[in-house]
Amino acid sequence: MPDITLSVTLITRNESRHIAACLKSVAFADEWVVVDSGSTDDTREIAASLGARVVKTDDWPGFGMQKNRALELARGRWVLSIDADERVSEALATQIQAAIKNEQAADGYELSRISRFCGQWIRHGDWYPDRVLRLFRRESGRFTNDLVHERLQVNGRVDRLAGDLLHDTMPTLDDALDKMNRYSSGRALDKVAAGRSGGLGAALAHGLWAFVRCYGLKCGFLDGRLGFVLAIYVAEGTYYRYLKMGLLTQQARNPIEPI
Repeated sequence: MPDITLSVTLITRNESRHIAACLKSVAFADEWVVVDSGSTDDTREIAASLGARVVKTDDWPGFGMQKNRALELARGRWVLSIDADERVSEALATQIQAAIKNEQAADGYELSRISRFCGQWIRHGDWYPDRVLRLFRRESGRFTNDLVHERLQVNGRVDRLAGDLLHDTMPTLDDALDKMNRYSSGRALDKVAAGRSGGLGAALAHGLWAFVRCYGLKCGFLDGRLGFVLAIYVAEGTYYRYLKMGLLTQQARNPIEPI
């Protein structure tokens, strides 16, 4: 078996709109591992046609555990974990290739992710620079088992690469609202499982602070009208997360008895 330096891992479900551009942006890798959770479109076929090793799973354990499944299938000395709606810019690709050839390289690298919200690249506020730890030595990293907002944990030194990871997310407001609902629910479950609590007061306080931080302190206003919309979106997602945490805690303490 030839030496595999870099594996790219992805988890997918109905990503036919994005998967080709994603995989083409990492054509410099040695292998591509796609773990798909029951796509009903042609995501798997597109990925396979571009040379990826595609594995289908019948269940959905959450983002963290699914990414660990993909990690366990990777054979490279280095792993780059990306999402289907992300693309590696040319500048970042050059940085990645240089890093994995460097004998004095760190054990993991953060990337600067820039996201597109409702058709506009967001360059301020909470969303940029969005530091994400994605490139790492395979034996040194593993994802947490969180349902959403999983974190990569790396044993060793972590540095940062130049160049942007392009995140083409939430093209419409409907997409954004749907994602907010799903992610706030998953994050609430993770937080409550970790012993955290919420409620209406916490939801209002944290939601207000999220808006002030995103729009004011982090200069979200420089992104124009969509900067304001995004700050509202961030605040609303925070509000619903803490509100759902409170409701989950209340339901656990006072379970509904059958009639």
